[in-house]
Amino acid sequence: MRRAPTDAERRLWSMLRGKRIAGWKFRRQEQIGDYIVDFVCFQARLIVEVDGSQHAENADDMTRDAWLEMQGFRVIRFWNNDVLTNADGVAAAILVALEVSGAHGHDAAGGAP
Repeated sequence: MRRAPTDAERRLWSMLRGKRIAGWKFRRQEQIGDYIVDFVCFQARLIVEVDGSQHAENADDMTRDAWLEMQGFRVIRFWNNDVLTNADGVAAAILVALEVSGAHGHDAAGGAP
């Protein structure tokens, strides 16, 4: 079952939904294997997680990320505070990660097929 989103997750979703970052489609609270990820762009195989302080040096997160990476996903993480106080920087970092993914299918205008 999905949990209630944090303020940071709501803020990031408002930036990601509706293909607002260069036409890339994200889904939120998506189940992949035994895990529910905060946000995923399947086309780019990119997972974006928004973490609170409970995730600092968390061994469970490292195990989870390793499994997701074995499935072909790249996982990037941002602190709640970064999303809330530096949303433009977070969006720019996500865009770089999307571009690095090498996914195909965007036209020159940034739209998805």
